[in-house]
Amino acid sequence: MANKIFSAIVALLFILASCKNHNGFVITGKITNAGGKYLYLDELKVSSSVPVDSVKMERDGSFKFKGKIGYPNFYLLRLSEKNFVTLLVDTAENISIYGDAANFSRDYVVDGSPGSMLVQELNNKLARTKHQLDSINSRIDAFRIHDDYSIQKVKWDQEMTDIKQNQVRYSTEFIKKHPFSMSSVLALYQKFDDSNYVIQDLQSLKVAATALNTMFPKSEHVKALYANTQRLMADEKNNKVKQFIAENGVNSPDISLPNGSGHVVSLSSISSKVVLIQFWSALDRVSRYQNQALVELYRKYKSKGLEIYQVSIDDNREAWLTAVKQDGLSWINVGDMKGCNIALNAYNVTNIPSNYILDRERKVVGKDLQGSVLDQAIGKLVK
Repeated sequence: MANKIFSAIVALLFILASCKNHNGFVITGKITNAGGKYLYLDELKVSSSVPVDSVKMERDGSFKFKGKIGYPNFYLLRLSEKNFVTLLVDTAENISIYGDAANFSRDYVVDGSPGSMLVQELNNKLARTKHQLDSINSRIDAFRIHDDYSIQKVKWDQEMTDIKQNQVRYSTEFIKKHPFSMSSVLALYQKFDDSNYVIQDLQSLKVAATALNTMFPKSEHVKALYANTQRLMADEKNNKVKQFIAENGVNSPDISLPNGSGHVVSLSSISSKVVLIQFWSALDRVSRYQNQALVELYRKYKSKGLEIYQVSIDDNREAWLTAVKQDGLSWINVGDMKGCNIALNAYNVTNIPSNYILDRERKVVGKDLQGSVLDQAIGKLVK
């Protein structure tokens, strides 16, 4: 019995040692009608490609590449600048590629690499979509001189819209099905043409960027995707602020509500100061947590011209005043104990806690900033 256990342990250690000493990925295959020609392996960067290796194929077109990587990465396997296939290679894959030199980029077989198969699926789907669109465009050009051209044009435009929407649905579903695959990066950057991305949905970008950043934080492609998504999210927030300003005028809407002593305090009564309008609830855990940060922020910038105008959406006066005392909130705190719906609607508040920053001219310059970003924004304004 002991011998069996010992043998099992030895076998397990052998397997673990084999895995630990794995030599990395291997790409083998055969490309017919390419015997004696060179085949190149390029690493696909974010905005360029870098040569990694090259081999002279055997007379029958067979070849072999080896390499080591720390996480899944994109490579180009190419016969020439325009005749290549894209691979998504994982760290320890044994990949097989078969095709013919004449149509290598359009018709090849890949095995042993799930990521490369997903890349092929994505590229084939988009290629079919583009072929359909090109076919309709050819008909449009050919029938321009016909009498019923304008009628047919409406029909063809709708066909093209339907084809594009089908591609968008496919790509969006692809990302939902494969959130942790690097192939989703390719899906997000595919284009109908030079200026139109297939996916323009920020939510899909956020889902993929967050998932992939968790799995492959060192990947150059994932870093770029994550940074681009963060930038787009910031742009979206800034656009919403600009829209709010445009809809409500240069000055922020005024608020007049009673404080804890019952005296009405208007937002407009605060002059020549930077104002942080904070919407909160004494019964909301996140609001109470943010109060701690606001206390530090107020202590830091009060003498430099910061005022906080905090609006409670509570309907329980005792809970509100208790929270104000417990959290040490020494700034302006107001609330009608009926939800402050007029103020909420005036500032289009949909989530609690929420905030707006007003500069000394009472212009809205920021919305829903937190942590160090809020601190930096206030710091710049009170200088």
